[in-house]
Formats: sequence, structure tokens, C-alpha cells
Amino acid sequence: MSDTSWLSTEQIATHLGVKRDTIYKWRIRHGMPAHKVGKLWKFSKTEVDRWVTSGEAGKRNEVAFNGSRQTR
Repeated sequence: MSDTSWLSTEQIATHLGVKRDTIYKWRIRHGMPAHKVGKLWKFSKTEVDRWVTSGEAGKRNEVAFNGSRQTR
């Protein structure tokens, strides 16, 4: 069993060296992996690092741009 460390939006933004607003945009527009816990979004550092290195961070999420709202 692996140890999953959950980070807040602010913490994942700091980890990636971007602003908090960028994280919100990436989650919606680019499908950044995130998990909603109550009213908060939490991020697995491992999942986000894998998402970035796979190239998915640079792809647009077509669902978000076709008028449908993506919730992940």
C-alpha cells in the first residue's frame, strides 16, 4: 500500500510554481487530476506529477470547450 499525500490547491500551485488561479484553470480546461473532498479540491502529488510528465498538461480538454462543464 502506497502513502498518498493529499495537497491543497495552494500547495499544488507552490509545488508546480504557478498561481492558484492557474490550477483552477488547468483542472477545468486541461483535465488536471483532482478529487473533491466536501467543498475542497485535493490533489495527489504523484498523480499531478505523472499528468505533467505525460504531456497531458499541454492538451486542452475538448469537453470543457464544447459547452459542457467537466467535473472531476
